[in-house]
Amino acid sequence: MREAGEIEQEPTEGLEGLYRRYAHWLGERLGRRIDAADAADLVQETYLRIAPTDTGDIRHPKAFLLRVAMNLLRDRVRRDAKRRRAQDHAPHDASSADQPEAVFLKQIIASMPPLYRDVFVLSRFRGMTYNQIAILRDVSVKTVEWRMARALEHCARRLDE
Repeated sequence: MREAGEIEQEPTEGLEGLYRRYAHWLGERLGRRIDAADAADLVQETYLRIAPTDTGDIRHPKAFLLRVAMNLLRDRVRRDAKRRRAQDHAPHDASSADQPEAVFLKQIIASMPPLYRDVFVLSRFRGMTYNQIAILRDVSVKTVEWRMARALEHCARRLDE
């Protein structure tokens, strides 16, 4: 029988042992935040990232793997957002009929409080999901939802003026 303070340590046999033991678990955890195909890719990327690591030194394998995977996910979200920003800044040909509405829309968005505007732009113009925004901004999904609701209320008020 174990003492109450003793922590169960599962032995690891290198990278392969970690993979066999925790890959499915990690995929399920990531699958709660992103779709299954992306989660599977991220699991593979996680194990590639830790390949040079001496796995014998890992005291808490689940925490370690999840931290590496979440860091990779944040990097991916930031990279995708940067790519979208670069595409958005590419020159495009707007017809003269669209310009008054575009100017009005820019005014409405510019008048939003910065926290609401950030979530609104990332969601509506960058195509990011609430989960991706939450990860990028290091806030909860509920916070993102709340800020988006306030941003939409702001737009509705300005449109009614």
